[in-house]
Amino acid sequence: MSSGLKKLLSFLFIALSITVVFFIAFSNEDLSNAFDAIRQMNLTWLACIFGCWLIYTVCDGLNYWFYLRGQGFKISIGRAVNVALIGFYYCNITPSSAGGQPMQVNSMRKAGIPVGYGTMAVTIRFITNQTMTSLIALVLYILNHDFVHQQLAGAIWIVRIGWLINFAAVPLVLLAAFKRNWVQKFAEMLINRLDKMHIVRNKEAAISKVTEVLDTYHTALLDLMHSPGQILLQFACSTMGLLALFGTTVFVYYAFGLTGTPWYQILTISSLLFVSASYTPLPGASGAQEGGFLLYFRDIFKDGTIGLALLIWRFFTFYLYLIVGVFTIILEKIILRREARKRKNASKAA
Repeated sequence: MSSGLKKLLSFLFIALSITVVFFIAFSNEDLSNAFDAIRQMNLTWLACIFGCWLIYTVCDGLNYWFYLRGQGFKISIGRAVNVALIGFYYCNITPSSAGGQPMQVNSMRKAGIPVGYGTMAVTIRFITNQTMTSLIALVLYILNHDFVHQQLAGAIWIVRIGWLINFAAVPLVLLAAFKRNWVQKFAEMLINRLDKMHIVRNKEAAISKVTEVLDTYHTALLDLMHSPGQILLQFACSTMGLLALFGTTVFVYYAFGLTGTPWYQILTISSLLFVSASYTPLPGASGAQEGGFLLYFRDIFKDGTIGLALLIWRFFTFYLYLIVGVFTIILEKIILRREARKRKNASKAA
């Protein structure tokens, strides 16, 4: 399948998911007037929702900024946040979020960051985010065990599978750092087996790709281990950002004037929804996120507000990144053109 066709299918799928969300939001028979319900939403809580979006975005950019500044590169916080926004945009329009990290590395390269260091920056951010996602979800689950089982009932197995998939990256990354040869041998054995089953098309290319990834993880982890301060900064940014992301649902709940469910229980369900749906191999985990929200929060958002809550929540955790991402890409092109023009004028003057 060509890359152009993949992009077209991704955009069509996103358009379909948006259409479905709007249909769900405005066709609920339990809600007499959806437009009145939106107009009556508390503006203070809406501002808090936007604040969560902003904190998550800035914290993601700070992950890159702290690492690159620590390596001696002069990059502004604004440019680092720009890298984060580009990553969010391409993660949300490509299956399995596959396009985000390569485009971030490319964006950093344009800002004068060597590809090796750009790759390290996105790798360290991935490691800390996966670790904290798993840890936060697990702690909240343990603290609210009875409520989770009452709320999710038969869907708890989805949470367990999602958590295991998200957590699996953590020990694999640690093994890649400290027992790299073990992982390399296991990966080669697996690729050889898949090659015999005619599942892998190019065995040498697959092994080469695995070796490249393992080299990156190995170097990034060892580099991080030698900088305790850097570790604390990375984990602090990831923790604050993820709590803001999970907290979006809490403020959506308050914005509709709803009561009855404590904020920490809503935060718990929100974190479990994230680990349940984030691994779905669809653009922006579309479908899984929407379906999961309706299933997980069905008894929390009452009076027919769950469809509208889904719309508001999805706007700030998905659609807004698409909108801002487009302008970010345009802005980056303008900045690069200006910088190229300045270098050209400086060379002429010399």
